[in-house]
Amino acid sequence: MLKAISASLLMEQVLAPRYEFTPKDTGPKEGFDYGPEGYQKGRTNVGVNESTGQYHVEINGLATPQSSEATRICKEDLNEVVTSFLQNKPVLERGLFDQENTLPEELTQLHMGKIVRERYPDLSAADQEAIRQHAIAAMNVTQQAKLALAQADANGTTQSANDASQGSMALLDGVRKFVNVRDLDIDLIDRINPFEAAYAVLAKAMDEKSLRQVQASIAAKKVNISEDEARELAKRALQFKNERGRVPDINAADPWEKRMAEGVAALARYRAQVKAAQAKGGFGNG
Repeated sequence: MLKAISASLLMEQVLAPRYEFTPKDTGPKEGFDYGPEGYQKGRTNVGVNESTGQYHVEINGLATPQSSEATRICKEDLNEVVTSFLQNKPVLERGLFDQENTLPEELTQLHMGKIVRERYPDLSAADQEAIRQHAIAAMNVTQQAKLALAQADANGTTQSANDASQGSMALLDGVRKFVNVRDLDIDLIDRINPFEAAYAVLAKAMDEKSLRQVQASIAAKKVNISEDEARELAKRALQFKNERGRVPDINAADPWEKRMAEGVAALARYRAQVKAAQAKGGFGNG
């Protein structure tokens, strides 16, 4: 079942338009149509190039690639990054069937970040983060646009797409709905489970009992924070401290802040265990 879902999501991503993401207020791009009102300064804009089928989507706070190679990857190779993400079985299991115990940021920041670092180890941390943000944006914009269309269709407010042209325009409408309603920023994108739309379809296709059985099975596999995950959470916690002037609070109401604090505590335990083992070994050798 996971393979079928992965294949379906991959096909959707391949068939989706090619995106060009830029930070908010970058300005209009030549050859792009921004709708009846045109490009609106101060808003997150969506434009389409009719000749290439490419979408220009503005995202507030988006990191921009620094090197020419990272720029090329963000323009040409995002589908390869997304493919690696969608073919990762633990990611699929957690994102689809363990949403109650899995924060979106664990998928969008930790798992996608790990995939990008492994694929492009020679790039700088800034470029790796820019690629991660662009890849997650490509996934979530497409999936949330389809979800917006499905909801509008259920409410009887969209026309059926009888040909490829209408289908393309419908998707553009969905992208604009998502971007305009949310006033899109990268933090919001990171807080969206990339499998939310797929789960909505799956929940309708499966009976509730079967769905609960699968969810229980996946949840039973959940392990404590691994050392690698603790290390990545600690890095995110350091970014949090640099941005907000304080460390994440383990008692915070925000679940992602709490998770980062748990990661810092877990990393401290792992390091303490290593020191204890080294001390024990040194004592034994003395």
